[in-house]
Amino acid sequence: MDFTISADVAVLRDQIEEFVETHLIPLESDASAYDEHENIALPVLEKMREKARNEGLWCLQLDPGNGGRGLNKVGMAVCYEAMNRSIFGPACFNSAAPDDGNMMVLEALGTIAQKRRWLDPIARGEVRSAFAMTEPHPGGGSDPGMMLTTATRDGSDFVVNGHKWFITGAGEAAHFILLARTSEDARRGHTAFLFHRDDPGWEITRRIPIMGPEEHGGHCELRFDGLRIPEQNILLDVGRGMKVTQTRLGPARLTHCMRWLGLAKRCVEIAQDYAAVREGFGVRLADRETVQVMLGDLAMQIETGRLLVMKAAWEIDRGGFAQKEISMAKIHVANLLHKAADVAIQINGARGYSRDTVLEWIYRYARQARLVDGADEVHKMILNRHLADQGRDFYRWDTAE
Repeated sequence: MDFTISADVAVLRDQIEEFVETHLIPLESDASAYDEHENIALPVLEKMREKARNEGLWCLQLDPGNGGRGLNKVGMAVCYEAMNRSIFGPACFNSAAPDDGNMMVLEALGTIAQKRRWLDPIARGEVRSAFAMTEPHPGGGSDPGMMLTTATRDGSDFVVNGHKWFITGAGEAAHFILLARTSEDARRGHTAFLFHRDDPGWEITRRIPIMGPEEHGGHCELRFDGLRIPEQNILLDVGRGMKVTQTRLGPARLTHCMRWLGLAKRCVEIAQDYAAVREGFGVRLADRETVQVMLGDLAMQIETGRLLVMKAAWEIDRGGFAQKEISMAKIHVANLLHKAADVAIQINGARGYSRDTVLEWIYRYARQARLVDGADEVHKMILNRHLADQGRDFYRWDTAE
């Protein structure tokens, strides 16, 4: 494993860092830059997106033929971390969830016609998208075998009926990827479909209130009552919905971690800056051993997370699935983000608990990290499954041929 980055990736990272410092960090202290759900306001976002396009920092994750810069996963790890030094960063570069994962799966599995119809408008920033999979009890969540939403063939169409919830971005999405049951086959019983928000036969019943700041479009509950989807809007093939899901969710979990590392580093930065100037009882906070231990531990945990993310990215780039590597990164970085925000608030005292910094925003946002794209416990079960199957080989290094 060689984590030396290319000169091209280093240039992109530096450009992103300059963009974030110059254009985005100042917006965080401007109340008018926020919408009512505590994300960047859409008019401000569009201005920042235009700047990012003009500077060649747009959609870095896609191939050039699809409007991107062709970064591999290792390059994405470097650049996404730099983007999320600001809470507003990923959306401005068209690298935020859920569009990020949806674009990558459409690029990987869509037909040429599907890419032109469904991918290109997202890549151009003209529309947003959502991935509709999770259902309320007794439907499917982490266990897709429990899925109750059905798609029944009717001639050349499929008719969808069912119930989904916590669908991120649905409130502003135009393009949807929907997972529904098409048979009772344990392995080939799910199919992924593409549909547009204007198609009849479905509705958003509510935008679910959450404890933290929201992605654009929120987290919504959806009802399907006779939505008709033509068979040309099937992604991959009938019965291959779990393949679509695996292709999307693995890299999406990893890109979450890439972005969260940027936020964790920002928390440390804010804590360091305050500790360097704040004095108590004649001593700077930065000179107190307890504060030094807190910051040193965070630095170590962040670097551990970066190595886990890089190993997973490297494994994907060389053709592997990186399932256990992604699960390790997801568990560690999700918990790290919450800890980084918590420690930084503690060091900042009442200032950290106030809205004079973005720490309280990050703290509320961070709690969802241990739930989205698989709860900690699910990923630990996955790791145990690998351990049971591989035994001592779970830890084995690859050997050069």
